[in-house]
Amino acid sequence: MYIIPAIDILDKKVVRLREGKYDDITTYDISLEEMIEKYQSNGTEFVHVIDLNGAKGDFSNQQYLFDIIKKTDMKVQYGGGVRSIEKVKELIDAGVHRVIVGTQAITNPEFLDELSHLYCNGIKCSDHIVVAIDVLDEVIKYSGWMESSPLKLIDYIDRCLGLGFFRFLCTDINKDGKLGGAGIDLYKKLLDHSPIIKLIASGGISSMDDIKALDEFRIEACVVGKAIYEDRISIEEIKEWNLRALINF
Repeated sequence: MYIIPAIDILDKKVVRLREGKYDDITTYDISLEEMIEKYQSNGTEFVHVIDLNGAKGDFSNQQYLFDIIKKTDMKVQYGGGVRSIEKVKELIDAGVHRVIVGTQAITNPEFLDELSHLYCNGIKCSDHIVVAIDVLDEVIKYSGWMESSPLKLIDYIDRCLGLGFFRFLCTDINKDGKLGGAGIDLYKKLLDHSPIIKLIASGGISSMDDIKALDEFRIEACVVGKAIYEDRISIEEIKEWNLRALINF
């Protein structure tokens, strides 16, 4: 299992939200470029960037991110307001390594069908696409966790797999931003149902002990944010762990 450091940006500032609430925000005194440089200098190859402005349809951060991507070898996994095929193409063309699709994939079946047609070969999708599933008590949430989908979690997983999508970023909302441990029960349920999926775990990771607990399962990667900013997990620990994990990532 590979550790992917997370960076949330709002108005070009590095921030963290608690449970996705824009009125419960912590701002960090470091720029996105500095954070990416810090991770890269310590051997990290992937970084997870969520554009909180983009999630609301404001892409004022986008060119700022594109300019940084041009100057780094870091592979960026990006999410935030990706709600059109044109936006997916734009991001990939700009050098984003993985594009995360969430709300539009849930609410617009035609979007998911077209994305499958463009990026999947009928069996397996391009490495460029990650399907985000944000879950609160097994209910799929979208639009910044403000709306609930009537889709059953397992049914949605099966639909995505049927279209060729195999990599999922799953956030346990109950755990996110609380540093109380990862949603292992949720991830185990998904993997027991579909062992072929590539699962990226997100939410609640507070220590290397949580990382080790996740590593007991068939989880491809995990996203870690707040625990790094609050010095519960060091970049050196991430580097050491990822050097061992990279061969299988």
